[in-house]
Amino acid sequence: MKLKIIDTFTSELPADKEVKNTIRQVENACYSYVTPTKTSSPQLLHVSNEMVEALGINKKDIDSKEFLDIVTGNAVYPNTTPYAMCYGGHQFGQWAGQLGDGRAINLFEVEHDHKNWAVQLKGAGLTPYSRHADGLAVLRSSIREYLCSEAMYHLGIPTTRALSLSLSGDKVLRDVMYDGNSKYEPGAIVSRVAPSFIRFGNFEILAAQQDHATLKQLADYTITHFYPELDINSETIYVDFFREVSKRNLEMVIHWQRVGFVHGVMNTDNMSILGLTIDYGPYGWLEGYDFGWTPNTTDRVNKRYRYGTQGEIVGWNLFKLANALFPLIGEAEGLQDALNEYRDSYDMAYYTMMSEKLGLFEGEHKTLINELNKVLHKTETDMTIFFRQLSDFDPQETKNWLSVIRPAFYDIDEVAEGIYDLWESWFTAYRSKLIDQNMDQKERTEKMNGINPKYVLRNYMAQLAIDDAEKENYELIAELFEVLKHPYDHQKDKEKWYAKRPDWARNKVGCSMLSCSS
Repeated sequence: MKLKIIDTFTSELPADKEVKNTIRQVENACYSYVTPTKTSSPQLLHVSNEMVEALGINKKDIDSKEFLDIVTGNAVYPNTTPYAMCYGGHQFGQWAGQLGDGRAINLFEVEHDHKNWAVQLKGAGLTPYSRHADGLAVLRSSIREYLCSEAMYHLGIPTTRALSLSLSGDKVLRDVMYDGNSKYEPGAIVSRVAPSFIRFGNFEILAAQQDHATLKQLADYTITHFYPELDINSETIYVDFFREVSKRNLEMVIHWQRVGFVHGVMNTDNMSILGLTIDYGPYGWLEGYDFGWTPNTTDRVNKRYRYGTQGEIVGWNLFKLANALFPLIGEAEGLQDALNEYRDSYDMAYYTMMSEKLGLFEGEHKTLINELNKVLHKTETDMTIFFRQLSDFDPQETKNWLSVIRPAFYDIDEVAEGIYDLWESWFTAYRSKLIDQNMDQKERTEKMNGINPKYVLRNYMAQLAIDDAEKENYELIAELFEVLKHPYDHQKDKEKWYAKRPDWARNKVGCSMLSCSS
């Protein structure tokens, strides 16, 4: 296997002077060198051919022992030095101090077809940042990350990618719901890929340590390699940088809201400096349309990271990043202006996105959208199916609205007279706007179906794949992987995945709420 290795992060930024792989506090460094833990009997379960091609890997190499050993930590690619990043973060609103890559190990950087990629293993063993954990990952969480990162990409959402999913051959002890019932589970490793895995927390830890020299090095490195459109010599470079980071994260979270994705653990250490969706832990997809829903058991009381607050939380996290960058700037006005721009832009972007989901591409529709959000909360209504079905609504037919959206209701009997009247009133207003827009029905349907996905990775779907995999049946992983590559297309033989959450999954562990170890 021959790759074009480049070396920017480790050659341009300072390393931890301590080389022993012991859990410790690290200062004046952006990373620590580590070696992945060898696995006993690794097995490759699935590979993304798209990422194989993107990295310049010859497809015949996928079946080689060399490829298997590298993506499971049993071998290090020649002339490379794996490392774990140092970062801190605010977790659930509180400063948590040093965190770092506790179960992620960066292997190398690759250049191919004029693009640069960092390749990382998740679940490959201890690092100086593992704290009280073991640095490993289990099969269920690895399947969820592998499938979701690729599904998000094909939904058009900025995200880290996945190269491969493998079994380690080792058992890993986990307490799924943090209730004292630990058990051994199959260990697994995901090889994931991104232009960079730098997070807000990489900057926060250096600011907290008052290591302003390294903070400047990291900022300059990030700007040079990932924001080349900015003038590094400008007097306002760090404010300009912050503004661009804000724009990218705004784009990301608007996409989350568009498809009903809930990240579940939006701590600042889980926020990408490139505006990518990163760290697929206790995520979930809205089943019922519920602004108050979060998939994270740790967050079940306060619901800080619920669907309805994701835009606000990105703004809060950006505020913490602004605080970290402040020492490089020395004045707050530019940063505050950028934060205000984010808040104003979010509101505008949200209503634009929602208008487009409704097939309204002209004018202002804030009142219509707010009224829709209210009525959608009156009874359990599947978000994905509702908006997908809505493209079939013909404004020229006055009585067809219920038959169009009927499949989205979990219990049609709940659409009682009072709620029915609310829907009737809303559709009357909606019909009027569609008629005023005067767009060809076929054109509108096509545009709406390119915005509202038909297939998303519902938690119960991932859980079915996990259940099969734990019985050593991996076919469903491959099937879902292919279905989710075409989320906006009608797939005639895959209609079973265009369905509401089944009753058995309503309260099942892994299908409703998940822990950070899930």
